[in-house]
Amino acid sequence: MKRWLVGTCAAAALAGCAAFPGAREPAGVRGPYDVLITDAMIYDGSGGAPFRGEVGIDGDRIAFVGPEAPSPGTVQIDADGKAVAPGFINMLSHAREELLHDGRAMSDVLQGVTLEVNSEISYAPLNARMREELIAGQADIRFDVPWSTIGQYLDQVERSGVSVNVATMVGLGAVREHEIGSQDVDPTPEQLARMRDLVRQAMEDGALGTSSALIYAPASFAETPELIALTGESARCGGLFAAHVRGEGGRLLTALDEMVQIARASGGPVHVHHLKQAGRANWGLLDPAIARIEAAQAAGLAVTADMYLYPAGATGLDAAMPTWVQAGGYEAWRKRLQDPATRAKVIAEMRAEPVGWESLMQGAGAEGMLLVGFKNPALKPLTGKTLAEVAKARGVSPEEAAIQLVVEDGSRVGTVYFLMSEDNVRRQTALPWMSFGSDGSADAAEGPFLLYNPHPRAYGNFARLLGKYVREEKTMPLEEAVRKLTSFPADILKLEDRGRLRPGAFADVVVFDPATIADHATFATPHRYATGVEHVLVNGVQVVRDGEHTGAKPGKAVRGRAWTGREGGGCRASAADWSR
Repeated sequence: MKRWLVGTCAAAALAGCAAFPGAREPAGVRGPYDVLITDAMIYDGSGGAPFRGEVGIDGDRIAFVGPEAPSPGTVQIDADGKAVAPGFINMLSHAREELLHDGRAMSDVLQGVTLEVNSEISYAPLNARMREELIAGQADIRFDVPWSTIGQYLDQVERSGVSVNVATMVGLGAVREHEIGSQDVDPTPEQLARMRDLVRQAMEDGALGTSSALIYAPASFAETPELIALTGESARCGGLFAAHVRGEGGRLLTALDEMVQIARASGGPVHVHHLKQAGRANWGLLDPAIARIEAAQAAGLAVTADMYLYPAGATGLDAAMPTWVQAGGYEAWRKRLQDPATRAKVIAEMRAEPVGWESLMQGAGAEGMLLVGFKNPALKPLTGKTLAEVAKARGVSPEEAAIQLVVEDGSRVGTVYFLMSEDNVRRQTALPWMSFGSDGSADAAEGPFLLYNPHPRAYGNFARLLGKYVREEKTMPLEEAVRKLTSFPADILKLEDRGRLRPGAFADVVVFDPATIADHATFATPHRYATGVEHVLVNGVQVVRDGEHTGAKPGKAVRGRAWTGREGGGCRASAADWSR
């Protein structure tokens, strides 16, 4: 008998032994659990009503969930009646270089996050040119790049030491750039075949699926048939396709139609990152967007979404300029912007109705664009100013100011765009198929992290859900919010042993106070930790104790179903084979 099965049925009076598949009556007196959480209000991740009980942990697995454990714990944590839940899953994380520099994941783990899912882009596959560009583009956070493949990247994350678990999608932009470069061209049949091979290798290395950021060059240059071919390859490997869709403003509905088309043609599930309606003129698109997604679900397609909980997004000034000028990468973009004729053409297109691209600048306006991240030390004093303020100080138009900053900074310049309706954000939280992602990094309020201003979602997204929207605005019951932070994203990602408090699952556990959990980061002062999370365990090791980080780094790489290092791994003949 596996040790974690001992004692489960004896303590299952509330839910019955059916709640603990495979459990049996204890054969005799057992030793203490490694960790026992007592006096807990247990939210097991299922969405069911909470119950008072205890959680026992042996090694990296949950051994007991029930009203009263049959044995004590070597380490005992008194939850004092607080909520105990599975660790939260960040469905859209950009915690890449930050974790390689400081693996504590402070801003996220102090909110109860135990799994970061890196998506939209990926730092693999890499060829020699891509590696050089990745190193050259480093600014405040610097790190070595010894990997080329997804498998090597995940190994590097584990070796570097992290406090949270890390998973990754394989970015189709990286796959495209690996074989084609950054130009706006279609792949030849031979190039497409190599791109499919790269996707398959990434999936068998452990990627959870494919992803893309379809408003940014070079990913935006991929047309729908190319996306179908590559997502079909990942679907054969049991993977998801997740995307920043091609338009979130006036093109939102056609962008959602493209996702549905990809789901139907590839045979695999699709997931919409940070669903929003960008720009006041587009706030009325929420109802038809919901209708599009729910019609696809009714037709049997697997379509889900995530969101962050703020009325502003964060990206770069590239989202204010046409994508054609960005073809070939940053240096080619910068060189074009220095040509007067090209500069004039770009400014004209920034002011006109966008054709074939989406302008976040038109959605937010220069007054609604907050400059938050510079590479050039000479420009760092502009951090926290709006584009309108910088343009006025320089005596130029906002369009000209944006171009100047990109040329001078050596980067796309981190920018916050105020775009969304708070009412729409509130409504979206309650959608049953909505999960949550920060779309941010895992920062620390110290050292080089203080050299730029992140979006406050990096420090507050998950606490904001539980405090502002669940406790204060009551958009959903707490047990439903926990489900959408835990078992629901685990199910989307096909992670059978994460996201639930049940014997045999990995011991990723958070203890938080529903009455006090709150976010404190703002756009003006973003480096402020959330409060209300008292204890966090990752793979059975306590990384947060009494609201303070312990320094422990027990995080692991979480790999997908096709990973060849697991039993039954490898890709299949078709996506349908995964359901048989």
